Amino acid sequence: MGEPGESRRGPLKSAVPSNVVSPVRRCSRTACGRPAVATLTYVYADSTAVLGPLATYAEPHCYDLCAEHSERLTAPRGWEVVRLALDSGPPRPSGDDLEALANAVREAARPQERAAGAAQAPGDRDTHPMEVARRGHLRVLRSPDS
Repeated sequence: MGEPGESRRGPLKSAVPSNVVSPVRRCSRTACGRPAVATLTYVYADSTAVLGPLATYAEPHCYDLCAEHSERLTAPRGWEVVRLALDSGPPRPSGDDLEALANAVREAARPQERAAGAAQAPGDRDTHPMEVARRGHLRVLRSPDS
């Protein structure tokens, strides 16, 4: 024939140029290039089509759909469509989460306090008998034998 990469019709061309391929998952519908927002799975035993949030990774027996195609989805006659709530975006921290984080930061920044109401005599040990010294988050511990 000639050189490798050529056929009778001319040079072979890649079906999809490499600079067009993107890591974003796309809609599985033919000729639709929109980003996928939902995953469609068929449960043949129950005659059910389940449309839910975009799966963590693409599976061979599932179909990723864009927003438009997921809204217009219909199932074959006699089948039921179950629509699970779609994620509207990444989960945002709630007020409780932020308050718990602020409390943890305050607690970590608070200086080590002695036991409440107990004045320490010169011969008494620390409230943490194994801790000898501390630098930042690192601690020097006393051997349990001493």
